[in-house]
Amino acid sequence: MSPLSFVRGKGGIENKFTRWIGVVRLLVVVIRIRHVPKVSHAYFARHVAHLGYAEVVTERRNLHNGDTWIELTERELPVGETYDWALLPSCGAVVLFSGTVRDHSEGRVGVKTLAYEAYEEEVVPKCVAIVDEMRRQWPDIGRVALLHRIGELQLTESSVLVVVSSPHRPTAFEAARFGIDALKSTVPIWKRESWGEGEDWAQSAQHITTIEEVMKAKSHS
Repeated sequence: MSPLSFVRGKGGIENKFTRWIGVVRLLVVVIRIRHVPKVSHAYFARHVAHLGYAEVVTERRNLHNGDTWIELTERELPVGETYDWALLPSCGAVVLFSGTVRDHSEGRVGVKTLAYEAYEEEVVPKCVAIVDEMRRQWPDIGRVALLHRIGELQLTESSVLVVVSSPHRPTAFEAARFGIDALKSTVPIWKRESWGEGEDWAQSAQHITTIEEVMKAKSHS
């Protein structure tokens, strides 16, 4: 074999080896990406651990344990099931608020569908903060449910549920009103409207604020 042939052969081997190294590195990157969790469980646990549940069952879209039910879902909201769940022997009142899709909005008529989108990682923690504040202001309430739907909804479908049970009706009404107001103001969920001439974000959409701002507005009303 001539020296030139050896050099050419050696170069070919080195090129192949370099290409294989590149492929291996790419596979490692892909495997790492596929196994990175979308939400850190440690991060999420920090938002719910203080509730003190014996057996907390939580996911990015769901907290359903004890006397609190929080959920973000693409499925039809279980209105009847949520009402039945809220019933307690110690509570003489259940208030259920259901927000439904209507055929018009601010400055628009002929709305046909709504599509809800959310910053999912923050929905349950924000709702936990709302429930905490509800229980602080009305310590005798029984069960609390905050459920919101995402995805495309048709007219008359329920997009949000707020359910509160308590021993007496004034507390249930007040807590439920605070719950829906705080949810609409502090939880990062937005809606996109479709009508005869096109589609766009709802003109009535408000900026995301804090529980403290909601309480301040409530005290001034």
